[in-house]
Amino acid sequence: MKEDLREEIEIRDGQLVGPLRAPVNPMRKAEGSIHDEGEARKLGFRGGLVAGSIHMEQLAPVLVRAFGEAWLERGTISLYFLTPTLHGEEVRAVIEAPPADPSDTQVEAWMEKADGTRICEGTASIGSPLEPSALHARKLDKHASGELRILEGATRGDEFPMADTSVPHEKLDERLKVITEPMHWYIDDSRWTGRVATMVNQVNALMAPADAYLREMRAGAIGLYGAIELRNVSGPMLVDTPYRSGGTLLHAGETPKTEYLWFDTWADDESHKRIVEMRLMLRFMKASSKKYAEATAGAATA
Repeated sequence: MKEDLREEIEIRDGQLVGPLRAPVNPMRKAEGSIHDEGEARKLGFRGGLVAGSIHMEQLAPVLVRAFGEAWLERGTISLYFLTPTLHGEEVRAVIEAPPADPSDTQVEAWMEKADGTRICEGTASIGSPLEPSALHARKLDKHASGELRILEGATRGDEFPMADTSVPHEKLDERLKVITEPMHWYIDDSRWTGRVATMVNQVNALMAPADAYLREMRAGAIGLYGAIELRNVSGPMLVDTPYRSGGTLLHAGETPKTEYLWFDTWADDESHKRIVEMRLMLRFMKASSKKYAEATAGAATA
């Protein structure tokens, strides 16, 4: 396995452009998941969806090329997902080239198909730029809460249960079997006295308090990521390292086909130092929920 692909990144018209890759959807047969081929088709998609966090991994070498390895310690990537992709569909990562001294700098970032269609867009930064990130600048309550069924009882300001979390080395090794953009920090533990977790690993670990909050509420409804921001405060997040994680609900609302929530989570190390923060929008498909099926059946027999 080639450990570092940054030399394949091109500079074009003031942009850093990564190579086209075909991400793997490793959950194509995960029943009850939006990544499962059959389940996704039932919900109107072309097939099982590649998780947004997998696409974020493809940006990692471009971010390090732009900002240096310090991005893994103090960098942020903030993306809103626009168009779902399927297993094997080629996409590439693009960011605006930062200035020669990129400290406290934010630039536009996105991923696109070969024809230029954007599948996600947002910002990438390092340090503490003056302007907010893409997701922190976004209006989260664009859609009203309405009459929520899947997320009934979810209230802005709810604190998630605290959770112990970590990234076991087995989970990193699983990602390295299919990741499109391996980097040597995922393999070599000498730089930070531990192997660096990939973005998929980080998102999964930071979901722990949200999963605890949603466990009974979601009642089997199928979810998908709508937006993700990862912010390295004192990063990177390391493998086989214990963290304490918590979070807060920012907004819950609905669209004609989904119910969704925005929330922040974070992870501290054993010394209570903040390591990484995440902002995430999670959508639940109404058509996948028994609560909507029961309501429809009741209306039909009334």
